[in-house]
Amino acid sequence: MTTPRRAALVTLAAFALPAMTTTHAQPSAPAAPAELQPVVPQPQLRGSGVLRFFGLRVYEARLWVKPGFEPADYARQPLGLELSYDRKLEGAAIAERSVAEMRRVGKFEDAQAARWLALMKQAFPDVVPGDRLLGLHDGGGSVRFFHNGRQTAAVSDAEYARLFFGIWLAPQTSAPALRESLLGLAR
Repeated sequence: MTTPRRAALVTLAAFALPAMTTTHAQPSAPAAPAELQPVVPQPQLRGSGVLRFFGLRVYEARLWVKPGFEPADYARQPLGLELSYDRKLEGAAIAERSVAEMRRVGKFEDAQAARWLALMKQAFPDVVPGDRLLGLHDGGGSVRFFHNGRQTAAVSDAEYARLFFGIWLAPQTSAPALRESLLGLAR
């Protein structure tokens, strides 16, 4: 015969156990995008984080690097920055916002901004939830962009590479917590 108190404890334990298991379970690491292999062989996930705007998830970012990656020298090292979108966004708006964020990292002329904006409008199509954009930097100034595994644009410009990836990785970023998470510096 079971007492009401014992029945309540058994029921509570049945509900608490799955919750505890879920809370403590480690999520499996995502697979590295195949596009990384030519530039970042044996890629390691350095860090990941979520960008939120007014509390809403915009995308999850992942930084893929080679062993021995040095965060302070990100502009001269091979890396891949992967963004997995949770929202529908226009590619032109992503490109325009990128130019504005690049201006936080460093100064550049309006003529450069116009060239880079045109490049990014080609590189960044409209995205919907589940879409993935990947920026791949070879460490020497060459950058290639991919949308869901298909290359959309390429440029060889070390200053562009430094400023573009600086949106997320430079100390001047507008998202310092995301930067810390990507670089594995989060506490």
